[in-house]
Amino acid sequence: MNLTDRPRRLRADGIRSLVSETDLSASDLIAPVFVDATTEERVPIETMPGHERVPVSEAVERVEEVLETGVEAVMLFGIPESKDERGTRAWAEDGVVQEATRRVTEATDAYVVTDVCLCEYTSHGHCGVLEENAETDPTLTVKNDETLDLLSKTAVSHAEAGADMVAPSSMTDGMVGAIREGLDGAGYDGVPIMSYAAKYESAFYGPFRDAADGAPAFGDRRHYQMDPANAREAMREVAADVEQGADVLMVKPALAYLDIVRAVREEFDHPVAAYNVSGEYAMLHAAADKGWLDLEESAAESLLAMKRAGADLILTYFAEDVAASL
Repeated sequence: MNLTDRPRRLRADGIRSLVSETDLSASDLIAPVFVDATTEERVPIETMPGHERVPVSEAVERVEEVLETGVEAVMLFGIPESKDERGTRAWAEDGVVQEATRRVTEATDAYVVTDVCLCEYTSHGHCGVLEENAETDPTLTVKNDETLDLLSKTAVSHAEAGADMVAPSSMTDGMVGAIREGLDGAGYDGVPIMSYAAKYESAFYGPFRDAADGAPAFGDRRHYQMDPANAREAMREVAADVEQGADVLMVKPALAYLDIVRAVREEFDHPVAAYNVSGEYAMLHAAADKGWLDLEESAAESLLAMKRAGADLILTYFAEDVAASL
C-alpha cells in the first residue's frame, strides 16, 4: 500500500471542493463605507486604492454598489463637518452617520452597522474626553468614565436613525455595559452590539486614519488600546464585554492576530468578527502593484485564513472584490 498517495487522492479536481474544510461566502463579509459631510463629490482615499469618501447625498448609491456584489452588510464611518474637544457631532441628530443611516435604511435592504467612537469627531483625535494636561503629559490620555456617557448617547442616536447594529470601537472600559443600558433605556433592546472587544494599538491602522481623518493630534492610543504583546489580556477584555452584554466579539487587526481570533473562538460561544484592517489591505495592494503577488488570490487567501481561525464575520476593504469573485 502506498500511503503517500492517500492525501493526494482528495486533492484532485472534483473531490477537492467537496472535502474543503473552510468556506468563504459573501454573507460572511461586511464592507466599510466612509461618508463625508465635508464634500459634495467622491474623494479617492490614496492610501486605500479602490476606496473613496462619499458625500451623504451618495451614501445610498455607494451602498447599492456593495449590495450588487452579494455583500449584504455595511459598516458606516463618518467624517463630520466640524469637530470639537468632546466630539459633539458624534451624537447629533443631524450628524453624518445619522443622516446616512436614515437614507440607507429607508432606500436599501442593507444590514447597517455603525461605528461608535469619538476619534473622528474630536478636535484632538482621541477616542474620548481628555484628561487635563494630556496634550503635554504623555502619561495622560482619556477620561474613561466621562467618555462612557458620550459613547452611549452616540449609540442611541444611531439606533434612532435606524442602525441595525452598533459597534463601539474605543476600547473604553465599560463601554458595552453603558451602551447596552442606554439602548435598552431608549427602547432599543433589540439592537445588538458588536464590540471591538480585543482592539490592539497597532501600526496597521495608518491608512484608516487618513480615510476617516481620525489620527491623534498628539500622543498615541497605547493607554486605552491593547499592547500587541499580550494574548491573555485579550481573554480578560473579551470576557468583560461578554459579561456586559456584547452580542458579537471583534478582534482587530486580523492577520497579525489570528491566534487571538482562534483563542476567542475556542473560549466563547458568541459570534466572532475579525477586522481585516486598512494596513493589511494596503500592503497587499502595494505588493501587487510591484508584481510580487496576485492581489485577488492573496486577498481571498487572507480572508479564508480568518475564517479558518474561527471568525464568523469579517469586516474587510476587500469585501466587494472578493465577493464578486466567489
